[in-house]
Amino acid sequence: MRRLYLIAYDICEPRRLNRARELLKGYSTGGQKSVFECWCTPAELREVTESLRELIEEDEDRVHIFTLDGRSRPHTLGIAVPPSDPAFFYFG
Repeated sequence: MRRLYLIAYDICEPRRLNRARELLKGYSTGGQKSVFECWCTPAELREVTESLRELIEEDEDRVHIFTLDGRSRPHTLGIAVPPSDPAFFYFG
C-alpha cells in the first residue's frame, strides 16, 4: 500500500544536493526546490531512506521525512499553485 510522504532536505554541498534531488525526482509526484511529495510503498521508503543515508554527511546535512494523509487537500498561500495529480500513477 502506498502512502504519501513529504521529504525535505537541507544539504550543504552542491554535488550531494544534486544527487539527492535526482534520487527524489524518481519517487516524487511533485516538488519544489528541496521538498518532494512521494507516494511510496514501505519497500520504496526503505530504499529512499537508505539511499539518502548513504548520500548525506550526517554532521552537515539534514533530511526530514513526514507522513501525510493523502486524502487531505493542500492549502496554498501567495502565488503557490495547488498540485494537480493525474487520475492515475504508473510506477514501473
